[in-house]
Amino acid sequence: MKQKPLVVVTRRLPDTIETRMRELFNAALNIDDRPMTKEELIEAVKTAQVLVPTVTDEIDADVIAAAGEHLKLIANFGNGVDHIDVAAAQAKGIAVTNTSGVLTEDTADMTMALILAVSRRIAEGARVIPDGNFHGWSPTWMLGHRITGKRLGIVGMGRIGQALARRAKAFGLQVHYHNRRPVSAAVEQELEATYWDSLDQMLARMDIVSVNCPHTPATYHLLSARRLKLLKREAILVNTARGEIIDETALVKMIEAGEIMGAGLDVFEHEPAISPRMLKLAKQNRILVMPHMGSATIEGRIEMGEKVIINIRTFMDGHRPPDRVIASMV
Repeated sequence: MKQKPLVVVTRRLPDTIETRMRELFNAALNIDDRPMTKEELIEAVKTAQVLVPTVTDEIDADVIAAAGEHLKLIANFGNGVDHIDVAAAQAKGIAVTNTSGVLTEDTADMTMALILAVSRRIAEGARVIPDGNFHGWSPTWMLGHRITGKRLGIVGMGRIGQALARRAKAFGLQVHYHNRRPVSAAVEQELEATYWDSLDQMLARMDIVSVNCPHTPATYHLLSARRLKLLKREAILVNTARGEIIDETALVKMIEAGEIMGAGLDVFEHEPAISPRMLKLAKQNRILVMPHMGSATIEGRIEMGEKVIINIRTFMDGHRPPDRVIASMV
């Protein structure tokens, strides 16, 4: 019988996925679901043939340098690979895969939910009755803003951006977008979307801005302090991509000063740490913060796990895994 490969899984995964991994591989599971320290990751890569990390694991050049000769695959449980030094892995002959395309609909749902929640003050309203502050309806109380007819600017028109655009169109929003290059004419026509080659020009004209691009060195602080200043005072900013894409300190300053109407954030620059100033704004209902829930559906997590298993099995059978990530792609 062929020996099962040693697969180290860094976090708890859905039971069905962990069970299947135990059937197929010599899977070392993280029963406590505690994020592994850098030292623990280094020890893991010394013996593992496959490492299955998540976004909470920093697989940097030091970790990869410590890898033993048996480690041949890093099968990431997630779409983004900004926490993995793909170039260093590639240089050492270690393949990297992700779970691309799985979380498109879930993340687009959360993005649309944040747009609605910030515009209509839904999270704030949900606290009123439990806190004992509901004293009856009033024509001028808890007024939010209508989204129909507003302009939505999508930063990053990949799969998630396009899925968001379809939802936004159904809500009567006018779709605008900035991308490295325009989408196909057919997609643009379907979404009735307006392309802006200048991010600055788009930001200055939008009522709602949604960040949906990946985090790469090129997109770090893409929404810098200067660019954030371009937003209209009545604008709403939503981010379900990566916290590092927005200059968080500058955004907090703007909200404190009343220079932007509101923001809905599901990701943060120094996650899981949240700045005290941002927490204060959240308690004052001036910003909506969510605990990185954009992809949190059981269906999505199971599908991600199934993709990880397919990538591992394909690789171990000597074939190119379907979701391999190349350094030039990142």
